[in-house]
Amino acid sequence: MKYEIYRNIKVSEDYCLFEFISDGQNGYIFKRIEFSETAVSNIYNLAFGDVDEDNQINDIHTSNNGDRNKILSTVAFAVDIFLSNYPKRWVYFKGSTQERTRLYRMAISLNLDELSLKFTIYGEQQNKFVPFQKNVTTDGFLIKKKLSNFDI
Repeated sequence: MKYEIYRNIKVSEDYCLFEFISDGQNGYIFKRIEFSETAVSNIYNLAFGDVDEDNQINDIHTSNNGDRNKILSTVAFAVDIFLSNYPKRWVYFKGSTQERTRLYRMAISLNLDELSLKFTIYGEQQNKFVPFQKNVTTDGFLIKKKLSNFDI
């Protein structure tokens, strides 16, 4: 994506956990991105949010730290790293609310030309995955790293 990312990212050895600190108008906020196996082979769920006092991801809280684009770019960067290390895996994600899912759809839409060079992107519609399209309501997203320019 064409936005700045957070550079001081702590990454686990298996590339399944990324942690960084959002620095904005409300101070420093600890963030976590986590990739975890699903019941479907080679599909990993992306969880993201603030780290709460119990050291868990809180994906409901809105921190309003004024760095949304930088955070979304950092998440995209983490997806790229994860899928570069595991090229046969897919990443599934959706927002914790319809509004967040819409935000993710808009971010993908705004950066679709660039993202499509690296990723195959599907949108979830009525429990089916279809190639991602701008301005089409989506319930979730499924992304895979392209291995070459000929990947579909």
